[in-house]
Amino acid sequence: MKTKIGLLIVSLVLIVSCTQTQTPKQKPGLKEGTPSSVNVSDVRLSRIDNMLKQGIDSGWIAGAVGFIARDGQIVYDKAFGVNDIEKKSLMKRDDIFRIASQTKAITSVAVMTLFEQGKFLLDDPISKYIPEFVHPKVVDKFNEKDSSYTTIPANREITIRDLLTHTSGIDYAGIGSKNMRAIYAKADIPGGFGANMILGEKMRALGKLPLVHQPGERFTYGLNVDVLGYLVEVISGESLDKYFYNHIFEPLGMNDTYFYLPESKYDRLVKVITEDKDRHLANFTGDFVKYPLTKGTYFSGGAGLSSTIKDYAIFLQMMLNGGEYNGRRILAKRTVELMTCNQIGELNVGRDKFGLGFQITTEYGQARLGVTEGSFAWGGYFGTIYWADPKEHLVCLLFINQSPLSHSELQDKFRALVYQALND
Repeated sequence: MKTKIGLLIVSLVLIVSCTQTQTPKQKPGLKEGTPSSVNVSDVRLSRIDNMLKQGIDSGWIAGAVGFIARDGQIVYDKAFGVNDIEKKSLMKRDDIFRIASQTKAITSVAVMTLFEQGKFLLDDPISKYIPEFVHPKVVDKFNEKDSSYTTIPANREITIRDLLTHTSGIDYAGIGSKNMRAIYAKADIPGGFGANMILGEKMRALGKLPLVHQPGERFTYGLNVDVLGYLVEVISGESLDKYFYNHIFEPLGMNDTYFYLPESKYDRLVKVITEDKDRHLANFTGDFVKYPLTKGTYFSGGAGLSSTIKDYAIFLQMMLNGGEYNGRRILAKRTVELMTCNQIGELNVGRDKFGLGFQITTEYGQARLGVTEGSFAWGGYFGTIYWADPKEHLVCLLFINQSPLSHSELQDKFRALVYQALND
């Protein structure tokens, strides 16, 4: 009898134990922490201060904001320099930056929320949802005198996976190859920044233009994610700005991320800094940087957002948490794994690979600066960078708004200095 009771107790203990281990642990939200609590050296973090101050004192940059969190604990969140050279107003941690191509990761997450609803498969042709992309063609011969060209048929249709991995053959207006820039300019295709256009109209026009290479042939950074932004609109029935707000920004508490800022936040937008012919810094005065301060209608999934460093850190922490933040699940853990693994096979992005919306650090890439293999990253045209490191549980960002940024080595130094501050 005692033996049976003992076995019953053991069984109950095992059942309780299994139940406890199967109960999912809530993933961390971002909270203020101390470096020592997560094995980060406060003294070594100060080297980042010195590096950024030196960049400002040398006249390389006007200002910057740096952010580091480990295990959800914010251990570095500092602003340096000024956000406006003329006014000499001090940079603040909650200033709003144009994040440009950092928009792409958010659009990619939006796409994958629809994938999780069974709205499409990754290897579906995009023409199934945007018919203008049917029967794509590839540029064969190009005439520089008048931008005319001949084409050959593409070997296959462009898939949604091609768009997420920048292997479709779509190039970039403004910063792409010379021939494709000319073709896009003649068709009035924007490079991602603009206000008084309609995304659907421009993407349907893009669908009728030729590709720079065969789908899947190589990695070509292009307007792929702008097309995906329109795909979100087509499938969801919502404009891209509303879809972002309803399904990403509001659930995560990203309260300072917009395509077009509300007037109440205009004074928080950092000026874009530029360099004159002697590399002296000044406020940029061109029209193309004014888009966040309008009531625009163009929602560029590849480049249009402005945000704070804290908002974007929340987004990255959600990804690092396997799709969840403060009890709100945006994506399934397996979907995050899908997005952050190599999706381009034997193709390469420099030393690294590419997933669905993110550059993925390889072993070869880790050897350059120490950023851990498996980290996922990208950046923005105006000098913002980010990465998330699943192995070291890091979320790291450096925000600058400057074009051109001649001393981009500051970004690499930031990457290296993050890892020299780890104590374990």
